[in-house]
Amino acid sequence: MNFLIVEDNENMRRTISSIISTLAGEMHECSDGSEALAAYAAHLPDWVLMDVKMKEMDGITATYQIKEAFPKANIMIVSDYDDPDLRIAACQAGASEYVTKENLFEVYYILCRDIDTDDIPLSERIAR
Repeated sequence: MNFLIVEDNENMRRTISSIISTLAGEMHECSDGSEALAAYAAHLPDWVLMDVKMKEMDGITATYQIKEAFPKANIMIVSDYDDPDLRIAACQAGASEYVTKENLFEVYYILCRDIDTDDIPLSERIAR
């Protein structure tokens, strides 16, 4: 799998990278949502791991932009904030997963589940 990590904290990017490293073919990073669409277009990752709160452009806006341009993009929000309104906004923007950073290993398990279900149609995966 190929990944794009969009996270403004370099230490957190490294932590996420180390957690998913055994799943990664290629890993690309950017430090702000304002860079995310161009990075997605350049690398076409299997998954985007997107922070929410960033300086120039937040992750919700960046998620919306990516999904507008690439409707099949898989985006997982990885955030410090376990806020119901942010979860709703992320879902409305097109994110398919939302994980809090206090449960960071959940990212790995979600990605493993995706690998295990790659050959199953999306409609059946949603029904599970």
